[in-house]
Amino acid sequence: MTVTLEVAEGVGTLRLDRPPMNALDVATQDRIKELAQEATRREDVRAVVVYGGEKVFAAGADIKEMQNMDHAAMVLRARDLQDSFTAVARIPKPVVAAVTGYALGGGCELALCADYRIAADNAKLGQPEILLGLIPGAGGTQRLPRLVGPSRAKDLIFTGRMVKADEALAMGLVDRVVPAADVYTEAHAWAARLAQGPAIALRAAKEAIDTGVETDLETGLAVERNWFAGLFATEDRERGMRSFVEEGPGKAKFL
Repeated sequence: MTVTLEVAEGVGTLRLDRPPMNALDVATQDRIKELAQEATRREDVRAVVVYGGEKVFAAGADIKEMQNMDHAAMVLRARDLQDSFTAVARIPKPVVAAVTGYALGGGCELALCADYRIAADNAKLGQPEILLGLIPGAGGTQRLPRLVGPSRAKDLIFTGRMVKADEALAMGLVDRVVPAADVYTEAHAWAARLAQGPAIALRAAKEAIDTGVETDLETGLAVERNWFAGLFATEDRERGMRSFVEEGPGKAKFL
């Protein structure tokens, strides 16, 4: 299998495994979608780590495969390509990308689908599609500017240049930089902490934020208001408030 989902203690690791560079061919894209949907359904998965292994996250699409596709073939495929990545973005649970080595093209776009990105100090990220006479096609022209701003996104997409981990951190493309040997451990710890949190409230927070940044303030506030009130019907809310009153903040244990 080019992608696997391993689950332990509430954390699902979505692991790319297509040596040597985790090139994202059609079969791998479809497998990512399948397992992202599985992670969404499974109650024993409460947070997700997206990981490409110790050496590389994903170096992009399989160029040899794409070279053989004409316009008609890509018209049929382009939506499926986007949908495979969107399935990761729509996992209604906390998702962290553990970025090692290269995260280029589709690899960078996959990392953009996570809620949080922890990168190795030797990581390199970018959208080099312009160097092939193309533009990003798996969400890069949309998710990247929403994350780092339009002008920085245009710089990366127009030039196709790669950025090292320190520059990626400075522009907000990644959220933390750690030694390469610690990337997965740190990402898993982030996910494991949230896997112990209130699942419905975390889902509500993610949906409210994701919806809000895509719409006007009034609509976003309505989404927040509805989720906020709705959480008063949950056992987690009762448990969290009872613990706060009886034991003080930060000591609640959620199921």
